[in-house]
Amino acid sequence: MPVSGLAPYDDANIFARILRGEIPNRTVYEDEWVLAFHDINPQAPTHVLVIPKGKYVSFADFSTKASEAEIAGMIRAVGKVAQMLGLEEPGYRLLANLGEHGGQEVPHFHVHIFGGRPLGRMVMPA
Repeated sequence: MPVSGLAPYDDANIFARILRGEIPNRTVYEDEWVLAFHDINPQAPTHVLVIPKGKYVSFADFSTKASEAEIAGMIRAVGKVAQMLGLEEPGYRLLANLGEHGGQEVPHFHVHIFGGRPLGRMVMPA
């Protein structure tokens, strides 16, 4: 049953295909829980995506259905990748676009890590 009325997970989405090795990527980090790779359309000097290996459409889906180990693995991986990329100092931004209003383009839960320059305001005024 989908969470919050979202469509069920689509095994044909680009991240599912990357996880299956059907589409190449520039891997930054991988473990049993996640794959982290460079975004093909970077919005900052450093722009990496961290995706869980499980089939989760959104944060609500992930936080409801993922095991405690998967959740901990995802959070730890995001921190580890930021450290590996040297972003801890001077800083970075995490972003998860969720749903239509949030600008989510790929229906597989993921976190963007942006860094490498001052990033300015996060949300434009209404």
